[in-house]
Amino acid sequence: MLEDTEAGAAAATRLAEGAALRSTMDVTDPDDWLALDAGAREVAWYRPLPLPAWEQSAPLPADLSQLDESRLALALCHRDGRIRQEALRQSVRHAGLLPLVVIRCADWAEPVRELARDLLREALDVDCALALAPLVLRVARRDRGAAGADELGRTLRQASSEQLAVLFSTSDRAVRRFAYRLAVEERLLRPVELARAAAHDQDTVVQDLCATAALSSVTDEHPYEEVLAPLLSARNPRTRSAGVTALRRAGRSEQAEPFLSDRSALVRACARYVVRQRGGDPAAWYRKRCAAPEDPGLSPGAVVGLAECGERADAGLLRPLLMHPAAGVRAGAVAGLRVVDCTDIDRLLPLLDDSAAGVVRETVLALLPSAEQLPADWLLERTGPERPRHVRLGAFRLLDARGGIVALRAAVGLLEDSDGKLRTWAAQSVQRWRPTPGVRRGDAEVEELLDQCGHLFSDYVLRRRKWEAGVGR
Repeated sequence: MLEDTEAGAAAATRLAEGAALRSTMDVTDPDDWLALDAGAREVAWYRPLPLPAWEQSAPLPADLSQLDESRLALALCHRDGRIRQEALRQSVRHAGLLPLVVIRCADWAEPVRELARDLLREALDVDCALALAPLVLRVARRDRGAAGADELGRTLRQASSEQLAVLFSTSDRAVRRFAYRLAVEERLLRPVELARAAAHDQDTVVQDLCATAALSSVTDEHPYEEVLAPLLSARNPRTRSAGVTALRRAGRSEQAEPFLSDRSALVRACARYVVRQRGGDPAAWYRKRCAAPEDPGLSPGAVVGLAECGERADAGLLRPLLMHPAAGVRAGAVAGLRVVDCTDIDRLLPLLDDSAAGVVRETVLALLPSAEQLPADWLLERTGPERPRHVRLGAFRLLDARGGIVALRAAVGLLEDSDGKLRTWAAQSVQRWRPTPGVRRGDAEVEELLDQCGHLFSDYVLRRRKWEAGVGR
């Protein structure tokens, strides 16, 4: 693989020396072709002549008709547009050079560009289009590159769904988007196939495109049953939400209730919409489930869902859930209390010692606005090396938000922490620290702490920090 333009220039030199194209680069990789095209014109700054290295050692002859494939590839990438144009005429002898013809379709010289487009139009069939699609779509992002994509679309419209399936499974996201758009426009896929694509593809654009197309294509021949099943069971929330919303149109609103406790906020919101349209009360549904704090089957989504559509009075249902055996429910209860603006410091503070990192993370988010009211010494104890990493991190975030000398003390204490990320965050905290109004000027501890982390500052900045704190004079 040619990783950059410099590697492309080295490949051009090898081609000029007679190396075969396929032994020099990966001819199936579009990035290699683009690197070769750029590298063939690369000029090193230390060269006395403004010529690429390969051209100085093995310049092209005036007559290009006798060039082999490797040298003709260099001619197609040449800095002189007249040579590129003549090389295009000769390229019909070598089918392996069609990728460079694709690149020349976006050439800055109009005669070269027009000739390349004519040659591509004549040479492109379905098999070639399938192989060249990644490169064509990369070139299409350039100025004057859209013509290649238009030609690709015209050719692939003649392909069957079986042939396009090669592009549906490629790792190239742009190619999958292009192929699915084409399949939707030409109605090459059945609604159930589109629903399965929406459920399994990792790209959100493909998910939305296929889910929308699947639901709009539902007919008596392809009923909702076979389309909704893949959508509702999809792992990605965007596709599930499309399926949940479609339940109302399918006359199956009652099936939306289980999704009220979905792990995704988007899916929960869509489920609440469907339930309300049917005349239901999502808040009552949530309250009924959260009223049993000892229920081991309680879903975290139901807990957060109550906060999303409930009232401040519902905090009474959420507080008992802070002691639930399931970590997800405890985290959901903390998040819910934050949403309904009923954060209780005394109740939440013990959760900073929770064994689940998710619970501590939600607790920190809830306590951050009250960081100045938290007990500093108690938090400093939790930054000690004997504490779990997520506890040290949570306590440090709160101390850092509090500011003052306790923030500096905590950050300096973590500069030798066993966790690399925590050491980095502590160093960044030290570097942005400033004395706040609560810091006593001339405090000897501040001077001592700054001296301990002096390696993080230049001499000037360290003196500046001490001057701001009124120490070290």
